[in-house]
Amino acid sequence: MRLQKLWLSNYRNYHQLNLNIPPGISLFIGRNGEGKTNLLEAVFYLATMSSFRTTNLETLIFTEGQLSKISNEAIIRGEVIAGGRELLLEAAIRQSGRSRFQLNRQKIHRRDLLGIMPISMFVPDDLALLKSSPAERRRFLDETLVHINPRLHTIQIEMESILRHRNALLRQSEGRLDGIDETTLNIWDHKFITVGEQLGKARRNLVKQLAPRVSDTYCKIVSQKVTVTVDYQSVWQPGELQIALADNRKEDLRRGVTTVGPHRDDLNLFINNKPARTHASQGEQRTLALTLRLAAHQELAEVTGEAPLLLLDDVFSELDEERIRGVLATLVAEQTLLTATGKLPVDLAYDACFKVRAGEVMLET
Repeated sequence: MRLQKLWLSNYRNYHQLNLNIPPGISLFIGRNGEGKTNLLEAVFYLATMSSFRTTNLETLIFTEGQLSKISNEAIIRGEVIAGGRELLLEAAIRQSGRSRFQLNRQKIHRRDLLGIMPISMFVPDDLALLKSSPAERRRFLDETLVHINPRLHTIQIEMESILRHRNALLRQSEGRLDGIDETTLNIWDHKFITVGEQLGKARRNLVKQLAPRVSDTYCKIVSQKVTVTVDYQSVWQPGELQIALADNRKEDLRRGVTTVGPHRDDLNLFINNKPARTHASQGEQRTLALTLRLAAHQELAEVTGEAPLLLLDDVFSELDEERIRGVLATLVAEQTLLTATGKLPVDLAYDACFKVRAGEVMLET
C-alpha cells in the first residue's frame, strides 16, 4: 500500500498543502509545533476516519489567528495505490461535526472506506498501552481487528449498543426485576452472548497470532534474548459467556452495570515473567509498546498480503541508537512516514527528507 499524493486544505495549521510522497522511507524533520504530527494525523484520518489525538473534530479545521475560522471544513485528499489499484480518497471534516467521504469522487459511507487504506501508527503516547487502563489495550486489539477484517467494526458497534441498553435496564431496575424487565433482560443477554462470543473469539485468535511476533520483534530491537509473554485475560472461557453472565446477574443488578464480558477483558504483557505494567522500566515499556504496534503491522501485512502504510511519530526521541537500528531492521513496509525533531542515527537510510516549518513542507535536496 502506498500513498502517492496528499492534499490538505484548512487542516490544523495547514492552509493548503500539495505533497508528492515517494515509496520507501520519507523523513519529516522540524521543531515541535511546526506541523509534523498534524501531517501524520491527516494521513491517519484519511485511512481510519478518526483522529488518534482528539474526538473533537472541529479542532482539526484550520484556525487563522485566535478569532475566526477561514473555512467551515477541512479537506484531506489522498491518491493511493492499494491492491494494485490507484484510488482517490477524500474526507471533509465539517464544523457541524458531520463528515463526508468520497472514493474516486463518489460519495461513500464511512464504514465502506475502512480497510481500503491499511495503516499502522506509532505515537509517543502509545506508552499508555502499558501504563493506562485495560480500555487502552482493548482498543488496540479492536483497532487491529478492524484493519484485518473491517466487518468486525459492525460487531464492535453492536456490542457497544447492546451494552448500553443492558446497563440502562440494570440501572432502571434498582436491584429488582419484575416479569417484564426480566424478559427484556433475557433478550439483551441473548444478544450480548452472541456478539460477545464473536468478539472474544476474534480477540483471542489475534493475541495468539501476535504473541510470537511480539516476542521475536522485542528481542531483535533490544539485541538480547528476553522472554516476552502476551496473554489475553478474561474471567470467562470461550463458549461459556452465558454461564458467566448468569452467575453474575445478581451482582450486575446490585451494581447497575454488566460486570463480565469482552468489555472487561485485558491484555497482559510480561517481560521475563514479570508484569511489564508494574515491573518494567519506562524504556522497556516504551520499547514493548512500539513492539506491539510493529507486531500488529506485521500480522496485517501477512493476512492481507500487502504491507500497510507505516506512520512513526517521533519514535526516535526516547530510544538509543542501538534500539533505533533494531526498529528499522524490523520494518516491513512499502512506505514509511517518519517524523523526528532531534539528532538522527548517522547511518539512517531514507528515500526522501522533508523540512516542516509553520505548516509548510519542503523537500530537501
